[in-house]
Amino acid sequence: MTPDSMTPDSMNPDSVIPGAGPTTSRTDGSAPRPGGTPRPGERATVRLRDTGDEEPPRYAPEWLELREPADAGARANDLLDPLRIRLANLPGKGGIVIHDLGCGTGSMGRWLAPRLDGAQHWVLHDRDPYLLHFAAVASPRSAADGSRVTVETRRGDVARLTPDALRGAALVTASALLDVLTREEIETLADACTGAGCPALLTLSVAGRVEFGPSHPMDEEITEAFNAHQRRDGLLGPDSVTVACEAFSERGATVRLNPSPWRLGPDQAELTAQWLRGWVGAAVEQEPGLKARAEKYLQERLAACEAGDLHVTVHHTDLLALSRPTGGAS
Repeated sequence: MTPDSMTPDSMNPDSVIPGAGPTTSRTDGSAPRPGGTPRPGERATVRLRDTGDEEPPRYAPEWLELREPADAGARANDLLDPLRIRLANLPGKGGIVIHDLGCGTGSMGRWLAPRLDGAQHWVLHDRDPYLLHFAAVASPRSAADGSRVTVETRRGDVARLTPDALRGAALVTASALLDVLTREEIETLADACTGAGCPALLTLSVAGRVEFGPSHPMDEEITEAFNAHQRRDGLLGPDSVTVACEAFSERGATVRLNPSPWRLGPDQAELTAQWLRGWVGAAVEQEPGLKARAEKYLQERLAACEAGDLHVTVHHTDLLALSRPTGGAS
């Protein structure tokens, strides 16, 4: 898209791939709070967000596919060695069970399963059955050492977990999840993982920092408005990693943090353009007074992106929490 073809509608959610732009509820498009009575088929130990049948899916597969290479390149490989050591010391030789929360199209499994040895059974959780279909079909079939990888799917965003829900699990994983949770939800997640003695690898949480080359006078203003948007309605946004680190540590887990930035250049122009539209759109949704100047800013940034002159570093953080082993972990 050229600057001449840009209009004020460029920041309208309809012009952005779902999941890449602003929403009117939660950052991930889900309902504001978990609650209500369990629906048919829900396990009592795994409460799902009461999203309502009329609510559209959170993300389009196109957006998740577009961002997957950047996600894979950003995740912190340095956290894998301590995780491998922990998994290698688990009792039994029958393989491990991994729960992937908010799995989308299964990119975490495609990245992680081939990096771990041994047979693996992945339990994929997402509220969108369309995404679950993609995740199951495109899941890896073998581990790093050639052992078998199997999957099952469970519909629903996990809002509340108990140690019983993770009985037999060796690992909980998630991507871009912590920043769309509240403090209560993160504490509940920490309770479940530490109560079951189950490690958690929680990747790609927003850090609240963006760097541009070249810089622009509005960069900081847009960043501040976007961060405020991430924190609305009690969500933690860029504060989520700090809260999660405290929650897991207070429950006896050993926590390690590593940076996991997206580094976007000319080779990622399509992703950069979609991210820019969503990023600026969310900022304007939070601060409507920015609209006129933000439209011009977006046009200039998109033009630089199309010309191959724009580089963006979007900072994220990966967290590994190694809970104390208990009888609940396999």
